[in-house]
Amino acid sequence: QVQLVESGGGLVQPGGSLRLSCAASGNIANTYAMGWYRQASGKQRELVATMSRGGDTNYADSVKGRFTISRDNAKNTVYLQMDRLKPEDTDVYYCNAVIRGAGSILPLQYWGQGTQVTVSS
Repeated sequence: QVQLVESGGGLVQPGGSLRLSCAASGNIANTYAMGWYRQASGKQRELVATMSRGGDTNYADSVKGRFTISRDNAKNTVYLQMDRLKPEDTDVYYCNAVIRGAGSILPLQYWGQGTQVTVSS
């Protein structure tokens, strides 16, 4: 059984920083793309940033230059460094990963439980 566990959300003032972490655990054979999405109540979940196993990145236009995604393949962990946060970044942030479990032929997509990020003075 594969699980994604997120940490690092919270309340921060505009202009501040937060760092989110997401660790995948379980019987993992290989981890492919990992990333972050966010969703406000009543809205669709949207991409924030993704990173391939080889390091290729993709960012939403709204976060380019402010957020940085990184990962540690040895630890099956992905991070999101969020700087110069704005009130409109307030959302629930979800970790996402494509993982092939041990003994499985095909990879599956997994989601974390979500962590709240609130940017407010």
